[in-house]
Amino acid sequence: MLKKVLLGLFVLLLVAQLVRPARNSGAIDGPAFIGRQHPVPAEVEAVLAKACYDCHSNQTRYPWYAEVQPVGWWLAWHVNDGKKHLNFSEFGSYAAKRQAKKLKEVAEEVADNGMPLPSYTWTHRDAVLTDAEKKLLTDWVRGAGGHN
Repeated sequence: MLKKVLLGLFVLLLVAQLVRPARNSGAIDGPAFIGRQHPVPAEVEAVLAKACYDCHSNQTRYPWYAEVQPVGWWLAWHVNDGKKHLNFSEFGSYAAKRQAKKLKEVAEEVADNGMPLPSYTWTHRDAVLTDAEKKLLTDWVRGAGGHN
């Protein structure tokens, strides 16, 4: 009985490998990119690239384990959910009021250690922000319109 269950799970896992989610592989800096409205200094761009863009832009750097299902499905869901909340690549398409709200939320989340998510920094150690990087990012966001 146990052998049949394990064999069934193995077959299910193999079949799952055939169902691949779409990749988030567009351009980060298209026509609606936040940098078109709010210039992004190189130091800030480096922080955004290492800690934000994978889930909050139109381009994700995928780790090797994204090829293994169901992990790939979870990552696709996570990226889509992140983009739904904030997409730096589409920021210019937001209404002015929404832009201001999103900038304020970025400053608050980063200052309160809510972003990047622990589930992301656990596997992306380079995305753990130093206090100086947090200050750099929150100062830039507040200067771009995300006032307290």
